[in-house]
Amino acid sequence: MTAVRGETVAEPIRVMLAKIGLDGHDRGVKVVARTLRDAGMEVIYTGLHRRPEQVVEAAVQEDVDVLGISLLSGAHMSIFTRLFELLAELDEPHRFAIVAGGVMPDEDEAELRKIGVAGVLGQDSTPESIVAEIRSLAGR
Repeated sequence: MTAVRGETVAEPIRVMLAKIGLDGHDRGVKVVARTLRDAGMEVIYTGLHRRPEQVVEAAVQEDVDVLGISLLSGAHMSIFTRLFELLAELDEPHRFAIVAGGVMPDEDEAELRKIGVAGVLGQDSTPESIVAEIRSLAGR
């Protein structure tokens, strides 16, 4: 915490947003990044076509509070399973909350949560609900 005129100010929530795999659609994740920045969060966007290993390494290095993965490719189950395998290999299975965003069948939400995904934000999520979910997951 940083002191400002005798008061303490909480550090901003650090969020990393990533696109894993061959999915090339990034308009939605960029809108989410802007929304979170406008809400006072620090946002790191990794860009397109990242590998799970790159994303986990970057999220650990950046010491993020929340990692958001945006997917439209239909590969969400295998990608999230791989992310949690990598975190387990680092002995860091709960270092940060992981959120799934994008287009995924509603019936997959329970399975995503079972493997460890903390939040699922679908294509119909409002900016307000996204900000509220990230704040909740970061404990603020």
